[in-house]
Formats: sequence, structure tokens, C-alpha cells
Amino acid sequence: MTNLILGSGAVVLYLFGWATHILKLREGDKSKTIMLQGFAAIAILLHGLATFGLLFDNGGLDLSLLKILSLLALVINSLVCISAIHKPVHSLYLALFPISAITLICALASPSTKPVIFMPYSLQAHILISILAYSFLAIAALQALLAGYQNWQLKHKHQNALMRTLPALETMEKLLFELIWVGEILLTVSLLTGFYVYDDFFVQQLIHKVTFSIVAWLVYAVLIFGRHYYGWRGQRAINWTWVGFSGILLGYIGSKFVIEFVLT
Repeated sequence: MTNLILGSGAVVLYLFGWATHILKLREGDKSKTIMLQGFAAIAILLHGLATFGLLFDNGGLDLSLLKILSLLALVINSLVCISAIHKPVHSLYLALFPISAITLICALASPSTKPVIFMPYSLQAHILISILAYSFLAIAALQALLAGYQNWQLKHKHQNALMRTLPALETMEKLLFELIWVGEILLTVSLLTGFYVYDDFFVQQLIHKVTFSIVAWLVYAVLIFGRHYYGWRGQRAINWTWVGFSGILLGYIGSKFVIEFVLT
């Protein structure tokens, strides 16, 4: 019941913050940014309390898909909220708030599809690093969407409320590659620690995740190489970003969905 109350409060604040952000864009009122950050911070706090209540059950850890999606939404929102203090990333809330509300509702409403497990600290550290890697790369994918939208609007000489709140396209792309660099480093550490903590990828049904994660790592590595040596930018960089993130989605979320909902 406590998780339901906390989660419901977070959902209400996410939706209210989303509506506030829409009004801010329509009115061009920058003073509402502080209010938006306040809604985000309180919603994230309630979201965190509810999610950890769902994850930690009887001293173990519930790693079912919908609980993990709620945790990923929590981490992504936290990273964006902190980054928004110094960087112009508030527009990401347009997508993050409704997605977070939906994932939290699903996590609260669904029973667990996996048994509660107990794990060593090394495995917990690996899972935490993996979640951070996926979170940074998810933020990069959303940032790529915004940059692509901005690029398209500029080419067609359109100007709307959202465009007026975004920084220059060069700044957007710089932020995109900063996120990709951090995500790629964390993904590298995640893969290395995964080979250390897991004994048999086939027995533990992890071969799909590892394969797609390696493919994603290679895609991001090529993108970083192309940016550094050939100055890749614009639509090419956006396309490569989403190809890499598709590997993450297929490897982690796709395989967990098949194992937990299709095969069972």
C-alpha cells in the first residue's frame, strides 16, 4: 500500500510537471523552469521510494522487467534533473515525464514475473553499472531525437515554441556526444565486469544480451571514431545513435520480455 501511495504521488507530479512544461513552451515563460525542476525533484524522490520498495522484497532483489523499467526511468530522470541545473536539457522532460508515469503505473500494477534472488556485491555492482550505461545511452537517444527535430525544422525554416527554447544545434550535438562518450565508457565496464561475474552465458540465458550489447558497443565506437576523425554530425550521427540504442533495446529489454512474458 505504501508503494502504491508513493508511486501514485509520483505519477500525479510527473503528469502535472508535463502539463506545466507544455504551458511554459506555449507562453515562452522561462521563470517556470524553476517550478519544473521542483516538480521533477519531488516526483523523482517519490518515484525512487516506490521503486526501491518494489525491487527489494524480503531482503532479496526482484529483477522482473517492469520493475527494472521503472528503475531505469528513475535513473534517467535523476541524471537529466541534475544535468538540467547547468545544461539546457529541460526539453527531454516532454518525453520522460509521460514515459516515467506509464512505466511506474505498470510496475505498481503488475505482479513479479521473476523469483526474488540474493546476489553478491560484485554482481550488484555490475547491474548498477549496466543500468547507468543504459540510462546514459537512452538519454543520448532522446537527445538525438531532439537534435534531429531541430535539424529538420532549421532546414525547412520553421520556428515554433519548442525550437525557441532549444540551444544552438551545435550545442545540442556537443551534448549528444558527451552523453554517448559516458554511455560507451560505462557499457565497456559493464561488458568487462559481466565476463567476470557470470560463469556461463548460455545457462544463465544471457547470450542474447551480451551479443546485442557488443553490437551496440561497436556501433557507438564507430560513431565516436567517425565524429573524431571525419567530423560526423547531423542526420548521420543521429541515425548511428539510434542504431546503437536499438541494439541495447533488443539485447536487454527485448530478451527479458521474451523470457518473462513469451516463453513463460
